[in-house]
Amino acid sequence: MSYQRRAVLIHYSEDAGHSHDSYVQQAAGESDTRQRIMLAAVHYRPSAPSDTVIVFMHPMHGLAHHPLVEHLAAAGHHVLCCPSRYSSDSSLIMEKVVSDLGGCVRHLKDELGYRRVVLAGWSGGGALMAFYQSQAENPTVVDTPAGDPYNLVRAGLIPADGIMFIAAHASRHQLLTESLDPAVVDERDPSVRDPRWDLYATDALTRPPYSASFIASYRAAQIDRNRRITTWVRATLRHLRESGRQDEEYAFTVHGTMADPRWLDPSVDPNERRANWCYQGDPRVVNNGPTGLARFSTLRSWLSQWSYDESMADGPARAAEISVPVLVIAMGADDACPPSHPRALFDAIPHDDKEFHVIPGVNHYIQGTPDGLPRTRALCQNWLKAHDFG
Repeated sequence: MSYQRRAVLIHYSEDAGHSHDSYVQQAAGESDTRQRIMLAAVHYRPSAPSDTVIVFMHPMHGLAHHPLVEHLAAAGHHVLCCPSRYSSDSSLIMEKVVSDLGGCVRHLKDELGYRRVVLAGWSGGGALMAFYQSQAENPTVVDTPAGDPYNLVRAGLIPADGIMFIAAHASRHQLLTESLDPAVVDERDPSVRDPRWDLYATDALTRPPYSASFIASYRAAQIDRNRRITTWVRATLRHLRESGRQDEEYAFTVHGTMADPRWLDPSVDPNERRANWCYQGDPRVVNNGPTGLARFSTLRSWLSQWSYDESMADGPARAAEISVPVLVIAMGADDACPPSHPRALFDAIPHDDKEFHVIPGVNHYIQGTPDGLPRTRALCQNWLKAHDFG
């Protein structure tokens, strides 16, 4: 089916409060306590009319490039790909991304006339969609994890009518924690290493296949490192505030963020992925590469999206608070989203109107298998049709 692809400018205003955001400006004609958020979305509109639209959003991507989007549009589904206000995740606040998604949903209903909205959470968008829906159904958040006022209770978030989790991991903080290199002893110098946990040492003390006891100890060491960073973040933020610099931020580097034993040993949380490989390439190289997971961060952003204990954007925890129909699709050869993560999302849904599917042989980006996209689209279409999301 033919479709039009056009740009849509979504804008809304919010209380300025404490802000380190990019691409926001004071709303024209409004007081200094308001700022205008501008989001450049892409709307795929098939020739056949529909009262339902599918929304794709990732914390720092609009996903207009994702091949599944055009496949759904070509099949007659109306789709909107909307970015958040953030072009990188170094200063990203998950609570504000939820607000951006709320502005998008409201625009679709009030300005474009759609009656029903289905959220599509691919990869890191999964936990975002769960977080959004939980706050739309039962809003509770009035502060960020850093303690900065940010009220989602008053945001008027509109609940979606359904959610599709596609190759979605449990949360940014869980994915990072399971990827943190616990061999890093000194956060300022990643060359100072604890040999017990050094997976990449030429004389590594432990090699694949890893025992269950080693994995348990290794996971505990990863959590400990995440908590040490969080403790330092809290102390630094407190120091700034006590020094009268409460509006200031502090940027820092997180070394060693691709040391998940899964990537070296496919028997750990097994699926069809290849050994010694991850979605960014050789994990040994990615571990300290310039584009690694959470490589650059700020204090408030760490607490909101990366802290194991502080982040509220926890997919399974938030999924347990939603009531709408849910589809979960896992990729059988996913090399980014561990197979236990989509299962955790599915298991957390508290009702029975949910489906779980695994597509064999397909990796995270649905590449390299010619039938990967058609199979993914078919599962989405069947679920959408079964729930009358035309």
